Amino acid sequence: MRQVRVVVAGVNGYGRHHLENVRRLAAAGRAELAGVCDIAPPSGLGVPASADLASLIRETGAEAAVIATPIHTHAPLAVAALRAGAHVLLEKPPAPSVEEFQTISAAVAETGLACQVGFQSLGSDAVPAARDVLGEPLRAIGVAGAWTRPFGYYTRSAWAGRRRLDGVDVMDGALTNPFAHAVATALAVAGADTVDSVAGIELELYRANAIESDDTSSARLRLADGTVIAITVSLCSVRRTEPYLHLHGETRSARLFYTVDEIESGGVRTGFGRTNLLGDLLAHIRDSTPLLVPLARTGGFTRLLDAIRLAPEPRPIEERFVRREPSRLVLPGIEGLAVRAAQDLRTLSELGFPDTVEPADRPWPETILRVGGHEVAAYIQRGDLQATDAPRPHLHPVRTLGGTVVTETQPDDHVHHFGAGVAISDVDGVNFWGGSTYVPGEGPKILPNHGRQRRRTLRPIDGGYADTLDWVGPDGTVLADEERTLTARPVAGAWVLHFTFTLTGRTGRPLVIQSSACKGRTGAGYGGFFWRAPKDSPGLAVFTGEASGEEAVHGSVTPWLALTSDAWSLVFVQTAGLDPWFVRAAHYPGVGPALAWDEPLTVPHHLTRAITVVVADGRLTPGELRGSSEARSSWLSSVLEGMP
Repeated sequence: MRQVRVVVAGVNGYGRHHLENVRRLAAAGRAELAGVCDIAPPSGLGVPASADLASLIRETGAEAAVIATPIHTHAPLAVAALRAGAHVLLEKPPAPSVEEFQTISAAVAETGLACQVGFQSLGSDAVPAARDVLGEPLRAIGVAGAWTRPFGYYTRSAWAGRRRLDGVDVMDGALTNPFAHAVATALAVAGADTVDSVAGIELELYRANAIESDDTSSARLRLADGTVIAITVSLCSVRRTEPYLHLHGETRSARLFYTVDEIESGGVRTGFGRTNLLGDLLAHIRDSTPLLVPLARTGGFTRLLDAIRLAPEPRPIEERFVRREPSRLVLPGIEGLAVRAAQDLRTLSELGFPDTVEPADRPWPETILRVGGHEVAAYIQRGDLQATDAPRPHLHPVRTLGGTVVTETQPDDHVHHFGAGVAISDVDGVNFWGGSTYVPGEGPKILPNHGRQRRRTLRPIDGGYADTLDWVGPDGTVLADEERTLTARPVAGAWVLHFTFTLTGRTGRPLVIQSSACKGRTGAGYGGFFWRAPKDSPGLAVFTGEASGEEAVHGSVTPWLALTSDAWSLVFVQTAGLDPWFVRAAHYPGVGPALAWDEPLTVPHHLTRAITVVVADGRLTPGELRGSSEARSSWLSSVLEGMP
């Protein structure tokens, strides 16, 4: 396989992710990083650097250029790269106006080279599947998006939150940048690829923040074929949710969660694969395969962007409707309004906004574990994670019946920790834990070897969910599949989580599971089911039936282990398999049975493990849990009673 020489323009912002992508493709033998273009390139990259993209392309002989620079520089840089002889991967949005879009299109026609636009969601197999999922004609699409952004988001660069900068169109608004993928995906599902495919546009642009552009908006598009697309998004939500497309047929509906490549229909979520758009461009260069997202396919999006460019300034939202927090502004209830707008195909003003900003009776569609009338855990798959996070479904937040949160996600000390779930540092050489990989003789290093757990199906079962997952390596190889069940039930003033998983190899050879301890890092035997608890919990303590304290219980092989604080208690019981406990309490609170404590674990066929976790308010003491052997037996029986 011939390596394609690639340069990356703009490497100090989002371009860093493109650099990592080039490195992963290089590790697979498909690409070579030939140089970087930036006005202030970082040191230590080991490749030529220049502020002149065209000169860099000519000097390095690069065949492809990735452009991840500010929006208003896209057109001149794309044209320069094409005329210098390089195919282009252009970050979204491709251009801030139809005129500049046409300028790039003319350069593509003039040079005969390719321009792929970085709408990554359009590389998903879920997009064509969404066109057929209803089994009847698609009459409309509602789009709902609710994220949160700190004040720093709008000061991250000179063009952030601006419509124009020094007289040049920038158009950095909610609809045109952070939720650009939502708009582009809806247009792609509807087949509205060209400028002429959009017949009419209604816009409502608002802003709560002191910026030029919109941070909360509605747009309703009427396509030439009569399809309606109604979009409502906000960057002023109290939390981040997974945005989605509500697909409307005549009698049926479904949802496409475009950030995670999943379609929900009839209560079942089905996952789909996604093609890396730079990898797709490299295949086009090498083998002349058709592009997934050629520039011409993004004309419909550019038509909407141009309408926003020509629209009046966004309307400021009165302060009485806005909640000011130390680091951000929040519009209470905006999530519910976005859900209603997508379901009813209405705009914000038609729902009474901003006067009607209050919790709605239609909550965001999520997978939630419930015990009685309590929502005790969210089971989530996040679409905003990077490859180095080893993306995976996980539980967060998990709460006691009293509402205390007992999980933590992406803490500063370990940004690749995600609530409670399954994570393994090495499966056949692939990192499914996230972060660095321990290299014997060198220590921890960030390598281009991260995998992800990609969903196949998620379906509701009594008390919870059954999930089937593919464990996918960085080159797209499915190393293993997983069958997972998680259910919740009440027990004696608390509640119990039952979590079972079975891994089966898919490569035709035994799976080899390793921890960092297997490679020489003493005590670092982590890998398997893992629970990250909140670091700021006062009075942390850990104990088993035989010992107390982190040093005493770390590496012990006992049926149960308790991690407690002044506010909550977690009791972990191994119910299938018995592995050493990996335990942290002093530096951070985390617990999990270790599959490969200090020796590699070879799995000829499949591996099954199950754990039961008691989640309780308040502190349980060693005396309460240990007791006599008879009391301990009675307590364990009550925990395990009714286990699936």
